[in-house]
Amino acid sequence: MALPAAGDDFITRLRHSWQRTLPELDTTPVELLGRINRISALSIQQLDRVLASSGVTRSEFDVLCALARSDRPLRASEVTAQTMLSGAATTKLTARLERIGLVERKKLERDGRVVLLQLTAEGQDLVEREFPRCVAHDRELLTGLDEKEQAALAALLGRISDNAERTR
Repeated sequence: MALPAAGDDFITRLRHSWQRTLPELDTTPVELLGRINRISALSIQQLDRVLASSGVTRSEFDVLCALARSDRPLRASEVTAQTMLSGAATTKLTARLERIGLVERKKLERDGRVVLLQLTAEGQDLVEREFPRCVAHDRELLTGLDEKEQAALAALLGRISDNAERTR
């Protein structure tokens, strides 16, 4: 697949269109945040395809990964906070994941009203099988960037992420 010439990607064309439409507006942020958003959208579409054979959606996989990373069962609200899904979406997704045997619910011993979520052995196996495939996909997106460039980009994006977190 041929790469667009430098300065001739979708975001550059979009920015030029805005400059024609609203020439007095400085659209510099589109150059960066537009690319971040476009990369995110494209990456999500691609990850959906990577995960298609696993029988779970990317959102369901996000829930499974939140549970897999934790050293303890999590409350649904903790899964919601980690995945940035809505509470309703977390409830719906975990119900399906429980039905297909990847997640189990258990009551907190000292307070039976509290429900904790944890992976089943099948859920853990799925994460261990699919997560490396997702990382390999992400690695492909970074093709052409050496380690130093990746570190610099990570640091810069970290600063933007901090700004976004502060303004939520």
